[in-house]
Amino acid sequence: MWDCTGCGHCQKTGRCIFDQDMVNDWLEKAREADGFVFGSPVYFAHPSGHLLSVMDRMFMAGGDAFAHKPTAAVVTARRAGTTASLDVIQKHFTDAQMPIVSSTYWNMVFGPAPEQLERDQEGLQTMRNLGRNMSWLLRCIQTGRDQGITPHPAETRHWTSFHQ
Repeated sequence: MWDCTGCGHCQKTGRCIFDQDMVNDWLEKAREADGFVFGSPVYFAHPSGHLLSVMDRMFMAGGDAFAHKPTAAVVTARRAGTTASLDVIQKHFTDAQMPIVSSTYWNMVFGPAPEQLERDQEGLQTMRNLGRNMSWLLRCIQTGRDQGITPHPAETRHWTSFHQ
């Protein structure tokens, strides 16, 4: 697993320069997907480093594959760090112009093992509601497309420089 180096290769090619792992394959699949759910266990009060590395590279190399597609982040933890982890993951979504699908609470469940997660009835309820909301939004977007409604292109010509 490699971290993004900021080399700029992907800005020219739409592919990550590191071609020895799943990132470029996943980008191809992302271009065909209608929506996304990114999930992570919470370790040391933050999401998996592997997930963040993959997301950094995928969103840098292929942000267009994600634009205007609904998404959600889900996390699981033994105790703390869930809301901070959701925040870190969701920053990728806002940068890529993705509608964030919500639920009836933060998208998290608690428990250090799968059998303990089953006891988190509120967390499981939140996940069911998230799934329903994702399904509804995907249907709404498809209905809009069928009616000829498409997203407006983003303005990108102005960049703030703090070195003036």
